[in-house]
Amino acid sequence: MDNSTTNHTNQHEKLDLLYKDECYEIYGCIYAVNKKLGTGFLEAVYQEALEIELRRKNIPFVSQQELEILYDGIPLANKYVADMVCYEKIIIELKAVSKINNQHRAQLMNYMAATGYKLGLLVNFNSFPKSEIIRIVR
Repeated sequence: MDNSTTNHTNQHEKLDLLYKDECYEIYGCIYAVNKKLGTGFLEAVYQEALEIELRRKNIPFVSQQELEILYDGIPLANKYVADMVCYEKIIIELKAVSKINNQHRAQLMNYMAATGYKLGLLVNFNSFPKSEIIRIVR
């Protein structure tokens, strides 16, 4: 294996592990909500329940956090409101849909690019048998 392949692999592994411990804690909260509520509720119900679980685990978070969007380095008057931001560095976008699609992924990727966040979690609580969590690293 040449040096460039090794560097690419190491960089890829580092990205995969970005905020590993924080995500482990968040995942636990998501799965706790899923276990207790199951599928079929509106997104707002899951958000409220997830807030309770995050508080129980002392995970710092802000719900409905307004984030500045930059266009060519210039702040826009319009803001993006994140469903949740945990640890001041992980965007969580909640869904309660039959299936996550590419539009949902693109939405979170755009939010991350516009705000500079490096990690986002796209969570679908209506996935069966357990919540679907898609981890997006920028």
